[in-house]
Amino acid sequence: MTKKIKKTSLYIILVLIALTQLFPLYWLLSFSLKSNIEIFGQNVIGLPQDWRWGNYVRAFTTGGIFQYFFNSVFYSAVTVAVTGLLSAMAGYALTRMHWKLRTLVFGVFTLGIMIPTQAALLPLFQVLDKLGLKGGYMGLLIPYVVFAIPMSIMILTGFYKGIPKEMEEAAYIDGCGVFHCFGIIILPIIKPALATASIFTFLGTWNELMFANTLVDSDKYRTLPVGIMSFAGQYSTDWGLIGAGMVIATLPTILIYFMLSNQVQESLVAGAVKG
Repeated sequence: MTKKIKKTSLYIILVLIALTQLFPLYWLLSFSLKSNIEIFGQNVIGLPQDWRWGNYVRAFTTGGIFQYFFNSVFYSAVTVAVTGLLSAMAGYALTRMHWKLRTLVFGVFTLGIMIPTQAALLPLFQVLDKLGLKGGYMGLLIPYVVFAIPMSIMILTGFYKGIPKEMEEAAYIDGCGVFHCFGIIILPIIKPALATASIFTFLGTWNELMFANTLVDSDKYRTLPVGIMSFAGQYSTDWGLIGAGMVIATLPTILIYFMLSNQVQESLVAGAVKG
């Protein structure tokens, strides 16, 4: 009987935690379907009395959110792909190969995590402006990739160290080259760690606001967070419209997590076993 009570109590606690975690998502959805009167009135957390689906229609038609959404998808996809490829190769070279200055190079990448993006904003702005890259796609892609690589390398190097070297030695004996060994043997093994690093890279790129607001000055290249911020008017703001934009911006992150959640779990379990 005592065991059953403990089990029931545990389930109740877990359900309460789950509801607590899901409440912000519920609030955001209901927020996006309300008018300003409901949002700032007595019906703050309740369901909408007048379901304003037109907020989503106006977000795509008059708000220009489709262009912002496309830009964010483009920036995130390119950043994840380029960062994943470069980090995987750099991490392999840093952990599986012996060459001079390897420790120094790894220290430089580690130092990149410690540099706050705010401190690099002004020099980066000046450099990109002189190179003629500010204001376009490359003006954001370069900072996104550069600032995402150090964290990805830190994640992947820890995973590389747990892979037995005998697998590569056997491949080299059979005549495999470095690139062939990396692509055929190592790359499939590090898929869980690569998925974990990709999620961090995607979230950092998708939700980034400071670079996108500073380095881009045209609606053609603006990202979703900057576009949603522009919905706020000087004298009045339609908060339901902003809520609709926030829901649209949140859905891809949830989708990406569900797509890669199994890989992330495998990475965590593999890391725990190897540790």
